Amino acid sequence: MHHELLFEIGTEEIPAGYIMPALSQLEKNLGDRLTALALPYSSLRTAATPRRLAVSVSDLAERQPDREEEILGPPKKAAFDQNGQPTQAAIGFAKKNGVEVEALQILATPKGEYLMVRVEQVGRQTSVLLAELLPEVITSLNFPKSMRWGAGRTSFARPIQWLLAVYGGKTVTFSLDTITSSNTTQGHRFMARTSVPASSYSDYVETLRTAQVMVDPQERRAAVLAEIAKAARQAGGTILPDDELVDTVCNLVEKPFAICGAFEQRFLALPREVLITSMREHQKYFAVVDSVGKIMPNFIAVNNTNTKDAQLAADGHQRVIRARLEDAFFFFKEDQRRTLADRVEDLTGVIFQHKLGTMLDKTRRVTTLAGLLAKKLAPEHLASTERAALLAKTDLLTDMVGEFPTLQGAIGRDYALLGGETPEVATAIREHYLPVRAGGVLPTSIPGALVGMADRIDSIAGCFGIGQTPTGTADPFGLRRLSLGLLHIINAMGFSLSLAEFVDEALALYGEKLTVPKDEARRNVLEFIKGRFSNDLTGQGIPAEAVEAVTSVSFDDPLDCKRRISALMAISGQESFTVLAGAFKRVINIIKENSETAVQAELLTEAAEQKLHAAYLAIRTEATPLLAASDYEGALGVILKMKEPVDTFFEEVMVMAEDAKVRANRLNLLTVIAQLFLQIGDFSKMNAINP
Repeated sequence: MHHELLFEIGTEEIPAGYIMPALSQLEKNLGDRLTALALPYSSLRTAATPRRLAVSVSDLAERQPDREEEILGPPKKAAFDQNGQPTQAAIGFAKKNGVEVEALQILATPKGEYLMVRVEQVGRQTSVLLAELLPEVITSLNFPKSMRWGAGRTSFARPIQWLLAVYGGKTVTFSLDTITSSNTTQGHRFMARTSVPASSYSDYVETLRTAQVMVDPQERRAAVLAEIAKAARQAGGTILPDDELVDTVCNLVEKPFAICGAFEQRFLALPREVLITSMREHQKYFAVVDSVGKIMPNFIAVNNTNTKDAQLAADGHQRVIRARLEDAFFFFKEDQRRTLADRVEDLTGVIFQHKLGTMLDKTRRVTTLAGLLAKKLAPEHLASTERAALLAKTDLLTDMVGEFPTLQGAIGRDYALLGGETPEVATAIREHYLPVRAGGVLPTSIPGALVGMADRIDSIAGCFGIGQTPTGTADPFGLRRLSLGLLHIINAMGFSLSLAEFVDEALALYGEKLTVPKDEARRNVLEFIKGRFSNDLTGQGIPAEAVEAVTSVSFDDPLDCKRRISALMAISGQESFTVLAGAFKRVINIIKENSETAVQAELLTEAAEQKLHAAYLAIRTEATPLLAASDYEGALGVILKMKEPVDTFFEEVMVMAEDAKVRANRLNLLTVIAQLFLQIGDFSKMNAINP
């Protein structure tokens, strides 16, 4: 038979950011343990609030199946002496498993012959197993920070207050420190301070709903959205969309009650990002906007309890936010005493990296590198790019960024506009930090993209130049993230450039600060970025063979690499390509020791090799302008014409002829053909792709 398991860990309020990761762990750890115990079930459901983590297992078998288990013992050579008599090792192994020595068998394994015994294992009752299993599941949960309390030995995010464990309607009894499990849970801390029984998940959810707790996170999230929308309408506005804050607030309350508050109009003089951040970061308040998206002098707070006097509750929130906004207003006024340009030289007091100098040193390098990028890619944006690069890091010195570090870049943009900089420069200051994370928003302006690229190349080159490279477990400077951001900017903006050229420039700008030889650092940087490029594309579903076919030949211009990969993918399904790829692999194997390319037509005596040479000359003439124009798919379509003459050549011509000159000439012919192919990729690596 099968029954439902309902399990809940009741605690003091767990930090909002811990809850969903812990719930995922609870689901996985319990599921894995049940599977390991051969206890089948149909599904798992989870629920959580700040005071509880819960899981339900449906149709959980009431006992393990009986099964025969093969148990390995000592090696045969240790189990029997020279006369074939069992040693103490064999006797002890048999006794341990409750069988006679005669019942032992010999099993051949990859490591040799071992003793083996088959033992009938009688399945245990699930209720008994759960009493052992559930405490282990609790202690298996990991949190960013854990604590111990009282005289107990258990470590958890917050002190555990109660445990609910019910299987098949009956309590699974176990103890954890001083707490014993039961069939009851707790209602809302303030609005329903009672213990209530629960025997199934549906009963549990409904019982807690009656006890003023919305235990289903999705139900509670929907309630949060409804409450804040309703409160915003009271002020005549709508909520500024903020899914991340909604998720946070959802995990701060067991039942949401929204309050609409207001602040003084004068605070609207603060930059928009400052207002929003002041409300959301410290107080978890939602901003309210009007019909055109302009910030209104209102906010929405979400309480965990209902209140009889809404105005009294709003007043309390308003006193708190007023103090926050007064601080922000003070910082804002103080910051206006100096423009961003006035702060540039003060960057000498901010360390970028102790071996690589100050932020002023970095600013000068990035300004130079961004200028070089602009001259190469967008000369018309040179002035704006260099100006933005010069000012990009100066908002680090402002009081506002000191108070709200997440506003770095946004404050730079706002203060640049207030200081008379052009909108293009201001936007670039903000956008050079983008993307902030994988899959994040990318720069939309060319100067912002160029400064962002220069900033990332400088950081990557500098770290590799002093040997501060990522390891399998550590990447303290976020070089993987910086490399991906660089590649995504290049791709989004359609920039075609030589990475090697600008890595060389970046390394040169560091002068004598570097401790790794520049050639070695350059090689390591390019290999590292190539690795991120390959991982990113394969993560998007592009076959690794296609990526390797291109990047193994050359990796310098990421945009050009993507074009060649796309061309290979587009044409690789054709049967002729698959056959040609196989032939090309043969070509590569034959010419691996040859690098000469001079072909003497008079030494081509066989009809098949003459035909191949003529085909090569014609195809090279047709493909060269297509390759020059980066029309790789068109060039591949032309190159596929080589299939028949290549096939015929290998069928009718002996490449390794006895005559040394003929042999060398044939190798040279194959080498020049290979070089034509390799301008797109190494076709031989495409064999594993199915057409």
